[in-house]
Amino acid sequence: MTSYPSAPAPGGGGQAGPPVCPRHPDRVSYVTCQRCSRPTCPECQRPAAVGVHCVDCVREANQSVRPTRTVLGGRVSRSDRPAVTMTIIGVCVVMFLASYVLPVNATLALRPALAADEPWLMVSSAFLHAGWLHLLVNMYALWIVGPFLEQMLGRWRYIALFLVSALGGSVGVLLLTPQELWIYPTVGASGAVFGFFGAIAVVLRRTGRDARQILIVIAINVVFGFVVAGISWQAHLGGLVVGTALGALFAYLPKERRSVGAVLGVAGMTVLLLGASAALLV
Repeated sequence: MTSYPSAPAPGGGGQAGPPVCPRHPDRVSYVTCQRCSRPTCPECQRPAAVGVHCVDCVREANQSVRPTRTVLGGRVSRSDRPAVTMTIIGVCVVMFLASYVLPVNATLALRPALAADEPWLMVSSAFLHAGWLHLLVNMYALWIVGPFLEQMLGRWRYIALFLVSALGGSVGVLLLTPQELWIYPTVGASGAVFGFFGAIAVVLRRTGRDARQILIVIAINVVFGFVVAGISWQAHLGGLVVGTALGALFAYLPKERRSVGAVLGVAGMTVLLLGASAALLV
């Protein structure tokens, strides 16, 4: 026969009273946890396949369950919200709205002529946009491809892919833009978005999915960048090359070397890009 914590009998006679919740001794409960058999009040009850569990047993069970991961090692969250993608979009929107009252585009846009003294411009420019249409197109593209990559790669590799692809886009601007045009600013997340395009094409192939649609999108946007004035095809190309390379690294690393290899690969790519920038800006 199971004994329960019980409320003291009125009058202090020592006779056991009704069972009470261990977490809330002032609450009588005749409902017991199916795992530990302790009384549990309505606030501490959690629905289970059979009966209810108490919050303590649920917490213990969750700690013992290994996280589910994708084929590329990304942790599958119980929440389907692409938190990093939403954060990047939120930052871009906030920066765009701020540009109406603060000179953020003037101070944070990439001007290759200033990049040697202000190297952070090569990344900060990815969060700026030249107009509503520019912002909407990039954020829509990010929302279409970002959540899938975020889930497949996991958060830290996804963030690295965005930032290093953005850096690659800026290096593309330095490398492919004539120096007499280095005084003009470049803004936009397009370099990072094209990095996502390249990475998702590789990931789709790696996981046995059809990559033809994204390859068509890449081809159309590359041509579009060359024929429409005011679009930085240099940033698109730089981001695409870097994103494809990192996507291949993340997708094809052996499972046992996935974490260390990804760190070394991201670090190596970053050093390579910074070295190329330093050589171009001398």
